[in-house]
Amino acid sequence: MQSTDQKKFLLQADYAASLRPLLPPEAFLPDRSKIWILLINLAILVLGWTMARHLDQWSWQWMWLYLPFALVMGNSVIALLFSTHDLMHNSAIRNPRVKQALTLAGLALLWMPPTMWKAVHNREHHRKTNSFQDPDRNYLHSQPFSWGKWIQNLFVPSSEVNPILLAVGMTQAWGIHVFRNLTSVLIFVDGTAQYTQASFKVSTKERRKIFWELLAIAALHLGIIAYIGVKPAGLILGYFLPIWIGYAGVIFYIYTNHMMSSLTPVNDPLANSLSLRVPALIDALHFNFSYHTEHHVFPGMNSDYYPVLQGLLQSLYPDRHNLMDATEAWRTMLRTPRHYLNDNVFTDWNGEKMVECPLPRPMG
Repeated sequence: MQSTDQKKFLLQADYAASLRPLLPPEAFLPDRSKIWILLINLAILVLGWTMARHLDQWSWQWMWLYLPFALVMGNSVIALLFSTHDLMHNSAIRNPRVKQALTLAGLALLWMPPTMWKAVHNREHHRKTNSFQDPDRNYLHSQPFSWGKWIQNLFVPSSEVNPILLAVGMTQAWGIHVFRNLTSVLIFVDGTAQYTQASFKVSTKERRKIFWELLAIAALHLGIIAYIGVKPAGLILGYFLPIWIGYAGVIFYIYTNHMMSSLTPVNDPLANSLSLRVPALIDALHFNFSYHTEHHVFPGMNSDYYPVLQGLLQSLYPDRHNLMDATEAWRTMLRTPRHYLNDNVFTDWNGEKMVECPLPRPMG
């Protein structure tokens, strides 16, 4: 039997049942366009690495001309994650070998083995969104000190964060997120890692696949470095800088997706997720990833139809749907602490500051 508090929430299945008949059938068909976009962004990166091979031949006064292309490459890193993310939620690729190759290529620059992504994102995060068992949530104030919690506290946007460490963290937090979760499943096979937000287990078969995929990713990165050559200008501008830009863009979305929401006892996407308003060009480049509540209502839906779904959510659930300008979401994160004191109150590292979660909880 549900508690009184749980009755305030709806399940993802409840929203899906009411909304599915109102959406066009083509919104749920496999979206093969993401395959081509993934390949185009891989081509952009290869072009950038080819240019970087010759940067040592440029006069140093002109190397700044490469920076705009490094920004384009950084966006391609973001696009690779989001296009692969969409492909792994739907059935656009049916051939298992082709799917393995494309998803490995799409996630390699993010150091994320596809089998790990399926476990941590598709299985753990989507089924347990912003609950105590979600590995993507904020740390609890009551969780013991660990290196994972300490680094998160240093880097994540909050009312206490040092601006310099925040800037550094924007380029490094994704890598720390991946390292934290990868080591937790590869080393702590029984799911007892204490440095993650919420530990989880993978099967022996999955662990083996994650290990071999990780080796393939490492080999690919070494291959890129060898292709560019061990030349400071080429490596910094053509390899590290685009990756750092891409990681910063990815982590901005991840920070705002759920980290201002309350912990929820059941998976209610309208209570535990936030959608953002961003410029139309950004939505076009990033596959409508800003429509994150919509994604959690229908994870396998063609993201081109998220604006239609958002209109229905605002019409049917106007008091439950959370939508905020991206700039306002960022400012709000910088005004609030980041550790959960309880399911609806944030506190700081020392437990001295207490602020209610800025996104409203359902009132029943």
